[in-house]
Amino acid sequence: MARKKKTQFKPQRGPALKQIQELQAKMLEAQEALGEQTVTTSVGGGAVTVVMTGHHELRAIEISPEVIDPEDVEMLQDLIIAAVNEASEKAGEIATQSLAGLTGGLGIPGLT
Repeated sequence: MARKKKTQFKPQRGPALKQIQELQAKMLEAQEALGEQTVTTSVGGGAVTVVMTGHHELRAIEISPEVIDPEDVEMLQDLIIAAVNEASEKAGEIATQSLAGLTGGLGIPGLT
């Protein structure tokens, strides 16, 4: 009985592969740039201000001295949580906007 010759899969090295590599390089650049972009959020009339990068790294928290009340620590905690959550939402929005131009309609979850 004759043996069938096994064929190996060889990726096509054409324009499509080049486009994918270019897209990958652009996405890497965009993701690095997100680390440099920051969003600033204030809550409680400026009582708490948070600065966060596009990578969701918390860079700064500023707390107005007037809001520090040893008798009401819970209010300060709530303000900090609200400011961080809002900054995180904004950071997610800039990430989506930044990457949407690159993925334009590809329908990649988390990137569109």
